[in-house]
Parts: sequence; structure tokens; C-alpha cells
Amino acid sequence: MLWKLQFSRAVVQLFWRKPLVCKTHISTCGRGIMTSSNVDDWQSRYNVAKQKIDSSAAELHHLSQAIWAKPELNYNEHFAHKTLTDFLEKEGFKVERNFVVDTAFRATYGSDDGLNVCVICEYDALPDIGHACGHNLIAESGIAAGIAVKAALELNGGKDGKVTVMGTPAEEGGAGKVKLIEAKAFEGVHVAMMVHPKPFTVSAPTPLALQTMAITYTGKPAHAAAYPWEGLNALDAAVMCYNAISVLRQQMKPRWRVHGVISNGGQDPAIIPEVTELQYYLRAPNKLELEELKTKVEDCIKGAATISGCKANYEYKIDYLDLKPNSKLIEVYEKNGELVGIKFSQDERLKTLMGSTDMGNVSYEVPSIHPLYDINTVHPNHTREFTEASGAPEAQKPTLDQAKALALTALDILKPGNEQLIQSIQAEFEESVLKS
Repeated sequence: MLWKLQFSRAVVQLFWRKPLVCKTHISTCGRGIMTSSNVDDWQSRYNVAKQKIDSSAAELHHLSQAIWAKPELNYNEHFAHKTLTDFLEKEGFKVERNFVVDTAFRATYGSDDGLNVCVICEYDALPDIGHACGHNLIAESGIAAGIAVKAALELNGGKDGKVTVMGTPAEEGGAGKVKLIEAKAFEGVHVAMMVHPKPFTVSAPTPLALQTMAITYTGKPAHAAAYPWEGLNALDAAVMCYNAISVLRQQMKPRWRVHGVISNGGQDPAIIPEVTELQYYLRAPNKLELEELKTKVEDCIKGAATISGCKANYEYKIDYLDLKPNSKLIEVYEKNGELVGIKFSQDERLKTLMGSTDMGNVSYEVPSIHPLYDINTVHPNHTREFTEASGAPEAQKPTLDQAKALALTALDILKPGNEQLIQSIQAEFEESVLKS
């Protein structure tokens, strides 16, 4: 983590200067002195950003509907990739298609001399039930926020910083953002933001850390009727493992989650199963608790192997970190959300009604937020009813309101004379993430 700490300090030093002496309003940063005239000018940029979203509402709805009507699974989002990148290219962004992985993209506008605000899109669907997590709306909100910030930056020729729209595939179990992080895609980004549809609105949810695992039991086949004693039943091992983990739940901490399926239970009832397989998701509030949970689950796996006489093999696959929402950034987002009419729930319990997301991994790289917003449904995510809600007209206004909140937040960060904001955001990031 040392290089991250050094990089973060360098970012602050880059934008922190000695106070400028002037009769106009004094700024403590060298990117510009805020006079009354350019304060008014920046207010006009807020207005331009909101107007851009309003004037583009029909096109944005069309984007969302096109993706919703053609759901694609992780790393196969070719239609969504083309649809979104074509639109961004038409809007004047510099677009890098097939960025790092085939269905990711990066679109940028602005100057490398200032701060770089990244707005994130997701667009993969779920097997069988389509866009039951509303990623078509995440794509729409990210695109809308991006074109709004660009429209505002264009008033000064793009000299006041940069906006990046990052297309991140395979959030649903594919860890697309992790691959982008490994390729250093977030280097040079100062903050990252996205929003996610839900049946409620909260600004700072706390998704769980996640580890996926595959378990394989290997026994010995035999004729199940004539010579069953000659076999070692791998299905018995899988069932005992499943039951042991289920019994373990009585001793699990309140926010620990373990859920799985037997993905291979054998081939034929007349044959003692030789090989069986289970797939499990393990979740906990943070990496430390997740390691504790993993140890307990591993004991269940080994115990089932010992009792059945089978051999056990298990491997960990996808690793999602818990989300570290930046509270300073959340404060700015909430202020802007309220300005555009968003009402945030004060029920603290709702913050924990989350699964996991690879946006958590991003939050360990750069200061990040991942608010949840109501799309006028009572149905939870990952249901057929939520699929319908994510494609319904009633989801449009809340989605575009969220895009406005993100855009105004980005402009607050990019605003000349407002560098104390990025300093406070970075300071919290260093304290809560880099030193953890």
C-alpha cells in the first residue's frame, strides 16, 4: 500500500499551493482565483449540466431500453458495449473500445492538467431473469452524468479538468472492475462514482466483502445395488458438507452470509457418485471477518471428507472487497441530491441490505461512492418483478435525478478554488483505506 499512500500525497501536493494575494475572493489553490464573476459562471455550468440531461432524456431512455430488451451475461455484453460507445462517440468523447477486456470501455473529455472524475457504468444482466439488478439504469445514469459534466466543461474549452466514463462489465460474478484495477485503469482518477437502483434510497450503503469458492469431492464409483460397499459416495460428502455449513449458521455473526448449491450431484442413480461439486458464496462485512468465516467453512468441508472417506478439494475464485464509501464525498453528493429533489432514507438498517460489488475493490483504489436509489418498486433486486421495474417508465425520473446529483458532485470537485474539498476527500481516503 506504500505506493498508493505516496501517490495520494502527491495528488494533494499537486493541487495545493500557497494562498494567492488578491483583492478578489482568495483561493488557497493555484488552479484559479474565484471572483464573483466566475462564481456566477460556475453556477451557469451547474445549470448547463442539468439542462443537458433534460434535453437528452429521450435518447437516454432509448439507451436504457435497448440494453434492457437485450440482456447479456458477464463478459458477453457486446450489444451494450457498442450501443454505449457509439452514443458517447457521437457526444464528442474520446472513446477507447475493448478497453482491457472486450466489453469494457473508457471515454474521456477534458484536460490532463486538473482533476479527473470518473463516472462508472455497469450493463451486464443475470441468467434467466435479465436485468433484475437494473444495470441498464446504471449504464443510463453513468452516461447521463458523463455528458452533463462534459457539457459544463465545454464552456471553458475543457480546461478545468477531466471527466471519464468507465464502462465496467461483469459485475454479476465476473469481477470486471478487478480486471480493470489490475490493468491500472484507475490510475490518474481522483474520485469514482456510480449509483445503483434498489427499492429504497440511501447514500452510503455498506456492501459485504465476498469470496466465491468451488468445492469438489472425489470418491469411488460402484454398482449402487450389487456392490455399494465397494464405493465411496461423493454425493454423501457433498450433502454432509452442505448440511454442516447450514448448521454452522447458528454460530454465524449477524452480517455473515454463506449460500451455495450442489452443482454436480452425480450422473446416474445406479452408480455410487464418484465426483460431486458445490459452488459457494461467502460474505462478511470486511476482509478480516471474511477470513474468520472461511476458516469455519473449510472445517465443514474437511469434516465431510473425513466422514465419507472421500477426498476434498476447494479453491477460491472471485474476491470482492467491502465498500468504503468516502463520507466527505457523500456529503457533497447528498447536498446535490437534495437540490434536485432526492429524498434519502434515514433508516440505518437499509444500508446493510446489500450483497457485494466489485465497486468495493475500486473504493480501495480511489475515493468512491455507490449510493442506492428507489425506482418506484417494492420488489427486491434479483427478482422477475425487479426486472420489470428496471424497464418501466417510472424508473426514468429517479434515474435522471441521480445522474444530475452525480454531475453536480463532479462539478463541485472540479470547481476552481474548491481544492480544499479534494484535499479533505483524499485525507479521509488515506486514513480509512490506505492505512487500514
